[in-house]
Amino acid sequence: MLFNSLAFLVFLPSVLIVLGVVPRRWRNPCLLAAGYFFYGCWDWRFLGLLALSTVIDFSAGQLMARSVDAQWRKLVLVCSISANLVILGFFKYFNFFADSFVGLMHWCGLQVSAPMLSVVLPVGISFYTFQSMSYAIDVYRRATKPAEHFLDYATYVAYFPQLVAGPIERAGHLLPQIVSPARVTPERINIGLTLMMLGYIKKVLIADQLALQVDQIFANAGHLSSGVLLRGAYLFTFQIYCDFSGYSDIARGVSELLGIRLRLNFNQPYLSQSITEFWRRWHMSLSAWLRDYLYIPLGGNRHGALMTYRNLMLTMLIGGLWHGANWTFVVWGGLHGSYLVIERLLGIGRRQAPSSPRDVAGWAWRIVCTLLTFHLAAFAWIFFRAPDFTTAFAFISGLFHFTHLRAIGVVPFLVAAAVLAIDIPQNAAGDHTVFLRLPWWVQAPAYATACFAILLWGGGEVPFIYFQF
Repeated sequence: MLFNSLAFLVFLPSVLIVLGVVPRRWRNPCLLAAGYFFYGCWDWRFLGLLALSTVIDFSAGQLMARSVDAQWRKLVLVCSISANLVILGFFKYFNFFADSFVGLMHWCGLQVSAPMLSVVLPVGISFYTFQSMSYAIDVYRRATKPAEHFLDYATYVAYFPQLVAGPIERAGHLLPQIVSPARVTPERINIGLTLMMLGYIKKVLIADQLALQVDQIFANAGHLSSGVLLRGAYLFTFQIYCDFSGYSDIARGVSELLGIRLRLNFNQPYLSQSITEFWRRWHMSLSAWLRDYLYIPLGGNRHGALMTYRNLMLTMLIGGLWHGANWTFVVWGGLHGSYLVIERLLGIGRRQAPSSPRDVAGWAWRIVCTLLTFHLAAFAWIFFRAPDFTTAFAFISGLFHFTHLRAIGVVPFLVAAAVLAIDIPQNAAGDHTVFLRLPWWVQAPAYATACFAILLWGGGEVPFIYFQF
C-alpha cells in the first residue's frame, strides 16, 4: 500500500477510528494487525518472513537478557545476526553474488555456471531487518532493555508508518512509545498534518512530476547532448531527495496522529557545506546505524589515520551495497567514501558559519562550499540511478562533451527554487513545522491550494524509490 494511494486515504482514517474507540489494552493488537495488513497489501506471502525476523530477534533478546554468561550471549547474538543476514542475503543478493562469481570466473578464463533464482525482493526488507538487528545488538550491549511482551516487540517491527522505508528506528526510542504512546493533542494533530502535507508536496508535486523526464533521459543517455544530460542529473538529484524525504515526512506525520514521534531522517542535506555534513543530514537513521553498528565496531577513528580511512571506505561500500544488488550502488558508496577520506585528509567537514551578516567573504565561501557539495552528491547520484555501468559511463562521457548546454532549460532552477522555499525556512528555524507559525489567513489558502494540486496531479500512484531497498 502506498502513502500516495486512495487505499491509504481509506486505511489511515479507519486505523485512527479503531484505535480511538478500542480499549487501551487492544491498541497494540490493532496496531500490529494494521501493520501486517499494510504490508500484506503488497504481497501477503512475505508476511511470514516479517514474522520470522520478529521471532528470531525477540527470542535472541530474551535469551541474552536472562543470561550472565558472556560467551553464551555472544553466541546468541551471532546466531541472530547470521539468521537475519542469511534471509536478507538470499532474497536480495543471491543472484547478484552468483552472477558476480560467474563473471569473475569468465574473466579468469574459466567457463562456469551458477544457479539463478526467480526471487521477488520483499519490499522494505533492508529496513525492517536492520531495525530488528539493532534491537538484538542493543540488548546484547545492555544499551536497551528487552521487550517484556512479544506483542509489543512485534508491533515495533511492523509499525506501519515506517515499516517499508524507514526511518530505521532504535528500540530504545520507539519501543517505549509503542508500550505507552503519548496522548494525541490538537498540537500533535497540527504537526502531523503539516508534515504530511509537506511530504505530499515533495512526493506528488515535485518528485513524481520529474520521474518521467528522468527516466527518459537515463534511458537514452548515449544519444543526448550535455545540456540534456546535465538537466537529467539535476532533476534526479531533486527527485530522489523529494521522493525519500517526502516519504519520511509523511511517515512522521502519520505517526504523530498515532501519538508516536519518529526520529528525524532528513535535515535539508543539500544545504550541507561538506560531504561529511551531508551524511549527518541525509538518511540520518541509516547513517547512524552504519556508524554505531559498523564503523565504530571496525575501530572508527581510534587506531590512526590509515585505519580510519579504511573504516570509512568499508562503511560506505557496505552502505552502497545495502541499497541494492548492483555494482553501481557499490561505486556510489565508494565515491562517497572517497569524498569522506579526502575531506579528512584536508581537514574539511565542520560547518563554517559567517562571523556576522556583513561578513561577505564568509557568506560567499559558505555558498561555494554548499554548491560544491551539492555537485559532488549529484555526480555520485548518476551511478545510483543508472541501471548499469554502460549507462553510467555513457552519461558521464556525454556530460563532458559540453554540447548544447543551453538545453538544460529552466526546469532544474524552478525545482531548486521550490525545494529551497521549503528547506531554507526549516533550516533557519531549526524546525520542520516552521510553517505553523504563519498566520491562519496565510496557511489556509496555501494548504487549500496544495491539496487541490495534489488531488489534481496525484492520480498516478508512483511508487517511492526506496521501496526497492
